[in-house]
Amino acid sequence: MTLTLVIGNKNYSSWSMRPWLALKANGIAFEERSIPLYTGAADKKRILDVSPSGKVPALIDGEVTVWDSLAIIEYIAERFPEAGLWPADLAERAHARSISAEMHSGFVALRNECGMNLHRPVRAKALSDNAQADIARIRAIWTDCRQRFAKGGPFLLGAFSAADAMYGPVVHRFRTYAIGVTPLMRAYMEAMMSLPAFQQWTEQGLAETCVIERLEAD
Repeated sequence: MTLTLVIGNKNYSSWSMRPWLALKANGIAFEERSIPLYTGAADKKRILDVSPSGKVPALIDGEVTVWDSLAIIEYIAERFPEAGLWPADLAERAHARSISAEMHSGFVALRNECGMNLHRPVRAKALSDNAQADIARIRAIWTDCRQRFAKGGPFLLGAFSAADAMYGPVVHRFRTYAIGVTPLMRAYMEAMMSLPAFQQWTEQGLAETCVIERLEAD
């Protein structure tokens, strides 16, 4: 049975991007269903029909529905263990899960002030102290991962993992808002931006014409 992933606009929906990357980068077959965000009651009802939270993404696998990006990634990891979404090593897996959960629950200021918008011209903007603290923490996470796991490949834990899917939208944010990075971080961002799945999401997001005014404030 084919999986169905319900997502929002690729230009804006960072949460949708995460499980989409996890599936696409690992060659896991799925059907994609897109519902535009913030376009009125009809589309809101369409989302509620598949997601009890009223939010996307949602994954439908037969009689099973999973909502929330990290929960979907965990489900994919269990459903397709051969994909290796989490590292095989216990300690590395714990590290990957920790930084993924931190991404899931934290960095609120950065999200609020630097929303994902692929169409936005690349330029810096003034950020609050809280957003700057979020950026500093992400710099520390990426640097630590690349220093510890560089021998295994160019991604956070070496090989592409769920952690990279979780931080994928941050790569876009850092690029779009011209946030300063070290050469080590730049190499990681380039590895992500060279990933075919990442490129496909980006190209399709840029091809979208829907403009959500509330997300175009900056």
